[in-house]
Amino acid sequence: MVQRAIMAPNKDMRRADLIVPYQEPAASSDKTEFSSTISSTLPMAAMFTRNRYIGWAAVVFTVQNWLGESEDAKKKSSTPGILSVLMSAMALGVTYMPIFLPSANKGGSGGSGTEAPAPVAPS
Repeated sequence: MVQRAIMAPNKDMRRADLIVPYQEPAASSDKTEFSSTISSTLPMAAMFTRNRYIGWAAVVFTVQNWLGESEDAKKKSSTPGILSVLMSAMALGVTYMPIFLPSANKGGSGGSGTEAPAPVAPS
């Protein structure tokens, strides 16, 4: 016959001397620094490339960062959040500027205007 070890169902096998209390980890400042970097570079990328999608992404991202910044982030930040929002709004305006202010050079040779004049055909 095989004997089985019968354990009491109410016996707690945990040891009280091995319990470690939970300690919340310290907040990392890398997240704030990374988000401020993205908030300042996205509007510049939108202005340089004149890409409207990047401009809208910059506006959304900077508004989220501005609304979600804590008191510590406000103290540590070199630029206020509203300035980043205004910068991204300006970048969005730059991307839409060709619609309202079309360029004067619509056709032609596409040159810079400094090339030699074309010869006149004899009549």
